[in-house]
Amino acid sequence: MKTISIVTPCYNEEMNVRECYAAIRTLFDNELKGYVREHVFCDNASTDRTVEILREIAAEDKNVRVILNARNFGPMRSNYNGVMAATGDAVLLFFPADMQDPPELIPQFVELWAQGYEVVYGIRKIREENATMRALRQLYYRMLTSLSELSLPRGVGDFQLVDRKVIEAMRMIEDSYPFMRMMTFECGFRSVGVSYKWVERRRGVSRNSLLNLIDQGMNGLVTNTLAPLRLLLFGGFVIAALALAYAFFNLVLGVIYYRTIAQPGIMTIITAVFFFGGVQLFSIGVLAEYVLAIYAQVRRKPVVFERERINF
Repeated sequence: MKTISIVTPCYNEEMNVRECYAAIRTLFDNELKGYVREHVFCDNASTDRTVEILREIAAEDKNVRVILNARNFGPMRSNYNGVMAATGDAVLLFFPADMQDPPELIPQFVELWAQGYEVVYGIRKIREENATMRALRQLYYRMLTSLSELSLPRGVGDFQLVDRKVIEAMRMIEDSYPFMRMMTFECGFRSVGVSYKWVERRRGVSRNSLLNLIDQGMNGLVTNTLAPLRLLLFGGFVIAALALAYAFFNLVLGVIYYRTIAQPGIMTIITAVFFFGGVQLFSIGVLAEYVLAIYAQVRRKPVVFERERINF
């Protein structure tokens, strides 16, 4: 029998982990009874009763495995570490403890995987959240997909079931801050999408703050596109060109209207400030290209440091 791994990152989810565990177990007792279940919980140094509850669940069910981080390493690193620890023939990269991504979709994912698709990804067509956050997310992913060299469907998240060969390909990407939803598409392989409704959290409060979302968003842009750096480079070039045009324009005005527009030297100073500002941005953009290339080669620290593993 083939094994399906489900990875659930959690931080202070004492109100949700039992129901999350029960939902997955019910699926494998019914629709997925032909598969072996492996449910990996990655705890990010919770301060409530989450760890205690996970220990109780793991003591009763040996198909549940728990990774306890030494400290909070952020949701993306913790989630990725759990994925790398999963041993299934197929791995669901992310199943949230609050079940905002529907567990009812997992059997359909598994069926598509069994048909030969190596990446089955969910597309959040409808989001139960306020209009402002929904608009900001849509704007970000539109920008990310348009700037990236990869073809990333809009609305795709980490709710993806991928084949073992995809996991092994992802393992070869040595990144200390992995952006998983893009990594699977970077690896390639045969993929298919399934649309669904992303529901609002029913219990508890999300620990993924706005600052964390901004940090994750910037990481996605920096690691998957050179556009921000090249924007600086071309922006600096344009500013420098405009400064030269402005200098020529001032020269003409100075000859025609000598001493009638401004004191001698004022326009020269303004021109010099804009010109050298543009040159500096241009230079920083060029240097940043090299820094990024070097940075991509030297990131070698572990994704997380673990305190304990249970049932591994």
